[in-house]
Amino acid sequence: MARPYLTPVPGRGAPTGGLPSHRHDQVALGVDARDPADAAIGFAFGTALLKDVRLHAVHAWRLPTCAAELPFGIPEEDRGAWENHEVQLLADTLRPWRARYPEVRVLEDVVLFAPEHALIRRSASAALVVIGQRAGSVARALLRDSSCPVAVVPW
Repeated sequence: MARPYLTPVPGRGAPTGGLPSHRHDQVALGVDARDPADAAIGFAFGTALLKDVRLHAVHAWRLPTCAAELPFGIPEEDRGAWENHEVQLLADTLRPWRARYPEVRVLEDVVLFAPEHALIRRSASAALVVIGQRAGSVARALLRDSSCPVAVVPW
């Protein structure tokens, strides 16, 4: 497995490879359930297991483009159906990893939010945020604005 690039958080010095003791006890994982980065998911599960902390898997999604064309807004049942689909995508993506790492406590979180904003918010209560390297604009935003160390894992 390729080694992730760990970035220091401004004002906190270089990363040590361990989780800071003054942060909350969780690893946040940014997951694109439509194009999952297996190396990042594996790294996040492995880190959560090693540090005995909860894994908070965040899948951010957006409304389909057809929603903007609706003349009277989005019916609640449509929005609910789209969200249920996203929840199922994340569950399906994480199922084999949960089986491989049954000791890891996982919180699956599906949010209707831009990925970079969802993960920056999550970084405020995480010890580490993990994302795949292909998440270019998300990685840049996290490296700039994260409240905790960020691991960018090569695919």
